[in-house]
Amino acid sequence: MSIMEKIVRRLPKKEKRSFFLFGPRGVGKSTWLKDTYPESFRINLLDTSIYLQLQRNPNLLEAMIPKHLKSYCVIDEVQKIPALLDEVHRLIEDRGISFILSGSSARKLKRSGTNLLGGRASVVNMYPFSASELKTSFNLEHALEFGLLPLVYQNKGNEKEVLEAYVHTYLKEEIKEEGLIRKVDPFLRFLEVAGQFNAQILNIQNISREASIPRSSVVSYFEILKDTMLAHRLPAYRPGALARESEHPKFYWFDPGVARASAGDLNSKVDSIAAGYLFETLVLHELKVYNEISGKKHPLYYYRSGSEIDFVVELEKKSISRKPKVVLIECKYSKKWSPAWCKPMNNLIKTEKINVEKSCGIYIGKQKLHFGESDIFPWNDFIDALYAGKIF
Repeated sequence: MSIMEKIVRRLPKKEKRSFFLFGPRGVGKSTWLKDTYPESFRINLLDTSIYLQLQRNPNLLEAMIPKHLKSYCVIDEVQKIPALLDEVHRLIEDRGISFILSGSSARKLKRSGTNLLGGRASVVNMYPFSASELKTSFNLEHALEFGLLPLVYQNKGNEKEVLEAYVHTYLKEEIKEEGLIRKVDPFLRFLEVAGQFNAQILNIQNISREASIPRSSVVSYFEILKDTMLAHRLPAYRPGALARESEHPKFYWFDPGVARASAGDLNSKVDSIAAGYLFETLVLHELKVYNEISGKKHPLYYYRSGSEIDFVVELEKKSISRKPKVVLIECKYSKKWSPAWCKPMNNLIKTEKINVEKSCGIYIGKQKLHFGESDIFPWNDFIDALYAGKIF
């Protein structure tokens, strides 16, 4: 089985109704769709002639679809013509056609006021490879240095060139051609600085100063990264359990390799400090992938009140009759685990204002450990437990 075939395991093999398939460029959306729905009818909006026809007249969509289509109609890069969704909505209602609407950005859809078909289509998110999918092909150090994009794994030995080309392609196809920015140079400076701020609390003023661009531009650029699915904002969890709880979100790139390419760090070795941030990025990635394929989709946060807890998985929200229920996760890129690293989780547990179902640590050592209320997992054991449903 090839690496690209393994990606099928990340998503449901078949959906019973129309759905959006969103994900950054290069994560394997088109390959997965071709493998999983080979009998589908495809409309690719990257084809200039098709794009121009449908842009001028979205009503032509019905004429393009075979009259007795028995499978899905796939529309690639649907965000290029948001007006098509009105036609898609009508054809779902009138002809019972099932659609797969694939895209690497929801920005234009949101800006056009589109409601994603009013619940008539589910939303499926696709990410780079997970450690669980790659199994023995996964290498932690390689993932920290070059990330988990399928293109990277297909081009062993040329990772730097692939990642540099990925960033340039993103600038050309997603940013410049879509008209999302007026000038490229300020955005390039922003990307380099944002790459250096991966896995850190978002400080707009600092980034504005470092990149020498206005604060308003930084805010706009972060929105572009989020809407094109290259970055995540991890909200601060604020249950009111301890004093001075942080309210600022943390910023994470969707892939360690892309973060390093944006920062211009691909020619440098990953030092211990950078490895810690990149390790956090990988853990968040695995949490998001599992959250998606399990269908649980629990909200993810971080917690900070003096000291920090890397991730909080909210299983149940607070209500009048119950405390919030959460899973706490701390990760350290270290071969030895210090019991002191459990202290922030233990402090939150002791408040009794929150129901902690599980607290756990992740490190790169070899032994499973237990300190107080916390189970400490080596990386591989954590991945196995996560995808077996034993973490949440």
